[in-house]
Amino acid sequence: MRLRTKNAWTGLALVLPLTLGCLLFYGIPFVMVGWFSVVKGTGASAEFVGADHFTDLLHNPVFKLAAKNTLAFLVLGLTLLLVIAYAIALLLRDPVRRSNFLQSVIILPYVMPVVGTVVLVDVLFTETGLWNQAYVAMGLPAQDWLGSDRAFWIILGLYLWKNTGYAVVLLLSGLVTIPREHYDAAEVDGASGWQKLRYITVPQMWYSVFFALVFSLINAFKCFREIFLIGGDKPAESIYMLQHFINNCFQKLSYGKMAAASILLTVFLCLLLGLGYRWVMRKEACKE
Repeated sequence: MRLRTKNAWTGLALVLPLTLGCLLFYGIPFVMVGWFSVVKGTGASAEFVGADHFTDLLHNPVFKLAAKNTLAFLVLGLTLLLVIAYAIALLLRDPVRRSNFLQSVIILPYVMPVVGTVVLVDVLFTETGLWNQAYVAMGLPAQDWLGSDRAFWIILGLYLWKNTGYAVVLLLSGLVTIPREHYDAAEVDGASGWQKLRYITVPQMWYSVFFALVFSLINAFKCFREIFLIGGDKPAESIYMLQHFINNCFQKLSYGKMAAASILLTVFLCLLLGLGYRWVMRKEACKE
């Protein structure tokens, strides 16, 4: 009993620094964000306004633009990334096609520094970039790639190029755990390639797809670093994201709008992940 108590105190002492750090740097700011979302002003002059900040956001055209762009980026980015990563993972499932060198090449863009990716975009798409030089050489007028609607597709392509490899690794780790005997039995029964994919591969990959979705979602919001470095705090309208709106509210000391937008974004992400997890659990339950 004494040994158990001693071990409990030892474990508590080991996790206490991390727990205090989380409370200090995450717990307290989270409470403050909730407080700022329902008051106007700061300090002793703060006035309770209830849901006024949230109501104002829903009628704010700038917030609507940021929400629309962010939603479009997430829907297109996550869908294309998972489809492309799934296809590449299926191709690399065969040990003959899979090699350490090939996997390293696929993951290389993910570990590339943010500054490096921004420099790459500048080299290609600025006014004096390679694409415009090619246009001029062909007698065509130079294009404003980063200041027009084309910027959205450039950022989307950058996200796919940078993060697809990581999703491939996650999906591939799930594919290689499927027993080969399942496919051998299906071949004996005369199953086609499509039938094996539909009835063997897909049902056993829901957990891997969900984890790939979670990490890809996190990386989608990390892509704001590149967007901010490319376009600044006032980029082209097509790449004005919710992070821009929140960052600009912070610079203007509009804590109420910033807090309300942050809470709405958090609720949206929780709902998205909750629906994804529920979908996976329902698919897993159908297998039993």
